[in-house]
Amino acid sequence: MTTVGILGGGQLARMLALAGVPLGLRFLVLDPSVESCAGQCAPLQVGGFDDEAALAGFASKVDVVTFDFENVPASSAQWLAQRVPVYPGPRALGIAQDRMSEKSLFRELGIPVPAFEAVSTRAELDAALAVVGTPCIMKTRRFGYDGKGQFRIKSLADADAAWDALGAQAQTVGLIVEGFVAFDREVSVVAVRGRDGEFKAFPLTENWHVDGVLSASLAPATRVSEAMQARAIDYARLVAEATEYVGVFALELFCQGETLLANEMAPRVHNSGHWTIEGAEVSQFEAHLRAVLGLPLGTLAMRGHACMLNWLGDMPDANGVLAQAGGHWHDYGKSPRAGRKVGHATLRADTPAALSGALAKAGQALSRQAQVQPVIGRLAEG
Repeated sequence: MTTVGILGGGQLARMLALAGVPLGLRFLVLDPSVESCAGQCAPLQVGGFDDEAALAGFASKVDVVTFDFENVPASSAQWLAQRVPVYPGPRALGIAQDRMSEKSLFRELGIPVPAFEAVSTRAELDAALAVVGTPCIMKTRRFGYDGKGQFRIKSLADADAAWDALGAQAQTVGLIVEGFVAFDREVSVVAVRGRDGEFKAFPLTENWHVDGVLSASLAPATRVSEAMQARAIDYARLVAEATEYVGVFALELFCQGETLLANEMAPRVHNSGHWTIEGAEVSQFEAHLRAVLGLPLGTLAMRGHACMLNWLGDMPDANGVLAQAGGHWHDYGKSPRAGRKVGHATLRADTPAALSGALAKAGQALSRQAQVQPVIGRLAEG
């Protein structure tokens, strides 16, 4: 029986393990915390990602290694890759860990991106602002996610405050200034590439964020022309082929009319693809496992229309979702904490109208009208 090793023990590892059970797979999760929620669903080895002894013990028990999150040290991934197959490969992981490398790759591939400049000193910040202009956003090049490690610069007068907030990290994780994009909406391509180079993608997904954290995802995204859909998937294919990627990843994009600009990529299964568990023939989690094991990818076709709602901080009452015909509930088994991703729900229906009605009922029952209303509004636009 094949054993899949997962570095990181969060909800993504948990859902990978759940998806692998029907495939007859075993799992071993490596995480520094004994409280990791994936440990409720798969054997857990507690150890640091940079602990060579822990890595050696881990590698000896697994047949292939993958990731739960992208901030695993690239050096650890490289060390493991010398002993056991690692997917996605260390090169793809390293590029995705650094916003500067990531944006540079996009530009080299001809994928449109907002203006950006690297910053390592206060003087370089002024120079970057002169090139990029304001408003803009200064971010850490590494370790930022869900809106963390960012400072919005509305005008040149904010430069000192931005440096006070993030300047100390300029010499450790690096900084980047990115032009602010006045986008119409945010979308993502969740795609998969197999060991043999086979590439497939789910339909374009539209996303809504609150304070930098994903709140809701709708699939398929509405008002998407065939040309935009094809272009978005082509961008994802370019990235996958350039990095020799194996597994599932997400490419996040800003939309300005028909124009798409790349924001960032996530080298792993992604929050905006959680709807695929109930909304697609093969979920992103199963697709990832198929890819890293060299199995046929299967079909990623949708089952109707789907919306994923993220639960942050604590779990609401499940009844408001489960009362709906297409309502599905996912509790990650985490203790409540402000801002923490503790679960999600997916509502699936055969038509946009039915999905809209289910969302309205669930939103009212859970007192989450503000969360569902943007999705309902988009569905009404057709």
